[in-house]
Amino acid sequence: MGTIGKLVREVEIKSDINLVYEIYKHKPNNSAVISPDKVQGCDFVSGQCCDPGSVIGTSSMFSDKDLKVGFDLISDGKVETAKEMVEEVDDELHKIVFKVIEGGVLEVYNPLILTVNIEDMSHKKLVTWTMDFEKVIIVVITRFQVEKPISKEMK
Repeated sequence: MGTIGKLVREVEIKSDINLVYEIYKHKPNNSAVISPDKVQGCDFVSGQCCDPGSVIGTSSMFSDKDLKVGFDLISDGKVETAKEMVEEVDDELHKIVFKVIEGGVLEVYNPLILTVNIEDMSHKKLVTWTMDFEKVIIVVITRFQVEKPISKEMK
């Protein structure tokens, strides 16, 4: 069992929350336009657009230092791809839950669940990204040879 963690990032927005929610729900490929430094591309692999059970193939920026995970992953400066399955869509709460089901990021974080929630509070509008993960513990077993000490007999 590895280390279990949760990362939450809130960003205040000025846009209409329905517009932002629709981008994540129906046009996730536009996230590459919104965040080109993190998301390189996004395509639907199977299923209907953002219905539970549908699969999205992505390319994103990933950095182990701050767990930036997006659609097409960039790992330490290189782009990595992943597949995410839509687990839950809640139109009332403007919430979508994705589970990463394939990709190199799972070698380090497994499982990795990404939740996007867009809220209109009375005084501000927020997009909240939550990442629930378990960091995999990699155990390296080395084999080393123990030599018998050489002793000289004194005469």
